[in-house]
Amino acid sequence: MNHFQYRNRALCAESVAIADIAAAVGTPFYVYSNATIERHYRVLAEGLAAAGLDATICFACKANPNLAVIRTLARLGAGADVVSEGELRRALAAGVPPERIVFSGVGKSADELRFAIETGIHQINVESEPELRELSALAEAAGRTVEVAIRVNPDVDANTHAKITTGKKENKFGIEWDRVPEIYRLAQSLPGIAPVAVACHIGSQLTELGPFRAAFQRLRDLVGRLRADGIDIRRLDLGGGLGVPYDDEVPPSPAEYARVAGEILGDLGCRFLVEPGRLLVGNAGLLVSKVVRVKPGSTRTFVVVDAAMNDLMRPALYDAFHAILPVVEPPPGTPRAPADVVGPVCETGDTFARQRDLPPLAAGDLVAFATAGAYGAAMASTYNSRPLVPEVMVKEDRFAVIRPRPSHEEMIRQDRLPDWM
Repeated sequence: MNHFQYRNRALCAESVAIADIAAAVGTPFYVYSNATIERHYRVLAEGLAAAGLDATICFACKANPNLAVIRTLARLGAGADVVSEGELRRALAAGVPPERIVFSGVGKSADELRFAIETGIHQINVESEPELRELSALAEAAGRTVEVAIRVNPDVDANTHAKITTGKKENKFGIEWDRVPEIYRLAQSLPGIAPVAVACHIGSQLTELGPFRAAFQRLRDLVGRLRADGIDIRRLDLGGGLGVPYDDEVPPSPAEYARVAGEILGDLGCRFLVEPGRLLVGNAGLLVSKVVRVKPGSTRTFVVVDAAMNDLMRPALYDAFHAILPVVEPPPGTPRAPADVVGPVCETGDTFARQRDLPPLAAGDLVAFATAGAYGAAMASTYNSRPLVPEVMVKEDRFAVIRPRPSHEEMIRQDRLPDWM
């Protein structure tokens, strides 16, 4: 469920008309619904509690690192899952306490690990033996003991897009399954390291429970083996990955996901961490754009909009589907015709939809790309020297710009000419 609906044929975010935001900030722009973010957090929290899981929800900041989004969740009790020093600093700036922050990622630098140690975050998810040894040396030098999870690679096929699967042995993530006990024994022997948790994340946008069930069963077996070896496993980090509907997918509900976790893992006496990103913010956001012109061709019609692949990369990167909504609702019975919706960037890949059935559109009309709250603004760039688009948050009948659009002059001032020029 989200809080974007038509009211008197005008698409609204909660109680604010999208057209009014467009008039105030210009297009393109991202808009997020505060009520939708809060609802998704509560639905997940209630599902975990009903399954008997003592769990902390750590928002995967990579999905949407805007401070207002992170703070919205932090005020509800969420922690943060971060994968860089920048995300860690953003989580702290947004008000997430260090004891609710988990640092994941396969390529943490020594400086990033040092900053995490100094900050005193809850847990570092270690992904390789070299990282473990480096972390030990840094923690010992700082006079600290760091609580870590070893991220295990369970070799489970998540049945998702090849570019967002992370739990197969050919993926770069985690420790290969047959080395896990050896790495835990090493961790227990190293100074500055307390191996108290197991972490597992098998991929993103999963729309069935089977892969989760398989991974959780492997985790259960592993916890028993590690405890038999004298390793005190107290926490399980289940990662994220539960999908959201972009098109006609019907992913499991958070409650169904939690029930599976509870059935398999609930009697181990562990605390749990879950790290959703897309699930919390995906359909809490729209990218709003204006039609520049309609370009008829001999074989197809092109609807050219002022948003581009640099603003929303997912269709170009993953061939991802996003529903396209006219901001003014067409009257019932309005005929539709296939069209390609494209942006102005000089790449054929700058295409949002091919042969999509759409109502008639004309220059100046507004359209909204749905389910754009995750991996939209977070992955944006300034390709073609296009400014990053503004981000707006709506709460009931109010809206605020939570990241402004930089001017062309501000962008140019970031460059420096060498003295010989």
